[in-house]
Amino acid sequence: MIDVKGIKKSFGSLEVLKGIDLHIDKGEVVSIVGPSGAGKTTLLQIMGTLDKADSGSVVIDGVDVGSLSSKKLSDFRNQHVGFVFQFHQLLPEFTALENVMIPAFINGKGRSAAKERAMELLDFMGLKERASHKPNELSGGEKQRVAVARALVNNPAVIFADEPSGSLDTKNKQELHQLFFDLRDKFGQTFVIVTHDEELAKITDRTIHLKDGMVTSPNAK
Repeated sequence: MIDVKGIKKSFGSLEVLKGIDLHIDKGEVVSIVGPSGAGKTTLLQIMGTLDKADSGSVVIDGVDVGSLSSKKLSDFRNQHVGFVFQFHQLLPEFTALENVMIPAFINGKGRSAAKERAMELLDFMGLKERASHKPNELSGGEKQRVAVARALVNNPAVIFADEPSGSLDTKNKQELHQLFFDLRDKFGQTFVIVTHDEELAKITDRTIHLKDGMVTSPNAK
């Protein structure tokens, strides 16, 4: 599903990633953990096509993303990759429903189809009654669930999440973590999650440990 081979990345003289090899299967919920500065977010951004490696390859669903032109890469990202960040990054002037629909519009879907898919997801998230509310009218947990729905709207092959529960209280954190597994069970969704949250790492299918830009244990629970 995802094959990462020989990924290296430096910023100036600082070598952040030193040759990363990984394989992630479809439907896996995988966490990436490690100390600050280990290269977790850099690796996630390269896997998610938001940044480019200095060398190595990333193949998602059989597509070598490094071989794509900028336009094709942008289209691939919109159609095959979803993102969830620590701070939801919802657009404040739009409702929950409109925020979820935006990637579908970018993908060329008509308003009716985009709305139907967005409402299906919001309903699954328990947010059907909150669809017309703007972000400032939603709780932190609700905002993050809207962000997850937005990431899912184009039926991506994989969702990359960077500290998705980092800004949530314990109750909302637990609900969000459970949601990832519910989505995997319902939609066969693949998740790759960078986290400092030990409780989340414990319940994922697999935990990948990074230290000093290298994988130290790719298969440990």
